[in-house]
Amino acid sequence: MFTQERVATNAGLFLEGLLGDEQRKTGWMRAEAAGDPGPWRQQAILGRGDWDADALRDIVRDYVIEHLADEDAVLVIDETGFLKTGQSVCGVARQYTGSAGRSRTARPASSLPTFRVGHEFIDRALYLPKEWTDDPDRLEATYVPADVGFATKPKLATRMIARAIAASVPFKWGWPVIPSTVGDIEQQLRRVSKRYVLGVSSAHAFRS
Repeated sequence: MFTQERVATNAGLFLEGLLGDEQRKTGWMRAEAAGDPGPWRQQAILGRGDWDADALRDIVRDYVIEHLADEDAVLVIDETGFLKTGQSVCGVARQYTGSAGRSRTARPASSLPTFRVGHEFIDRALYLPKEWTDDPDRLEATYVPADVGFATKPKLATRMIARAIAASVPFKWGWPVIPSTVGDIEQQLRRVSKRYVLGVSSAHAFRS
């Protein structure tokens, strides 16, 4: 993942800090836990380091398949909202987030865990509202790749499901816990003969 051994070591210390007992995981607290004089090394991993987050995602997914996979697993597409303020945090906007149960300034992301007797995280995608994708200067300032355009949350979900299927992630059920999950996701799961649970409105017409 990393071009230098010391950067990989700092990444490990960063992760250990996140898993520590401190209630608040500020940069200074993580640095103190790692024995650093300040947060600069760990900030470099997040802000200036050049490493492939998607490759790391695939390593985690492959580990899950090798050690924790189960044919009866449930593939869950879940929206997780991180409450954030300010204009410079990528993807932040006033929008509904399940974390708060109402509209708040937040940065939602969709994650793809599977579970039966456990709960394993195998994918993620950041949702960018149109007010972000329609503003090239804002995207450039937050280092969003130039080829990233607007995608609805169901579209992000279909992409993650497709990656899971392509990687032969075993699962029996698909459970998209996101709004507007009827249509493409339903057809996608049907095509690979998966059962599914979908949340729909009371006015939705269902034909078996």
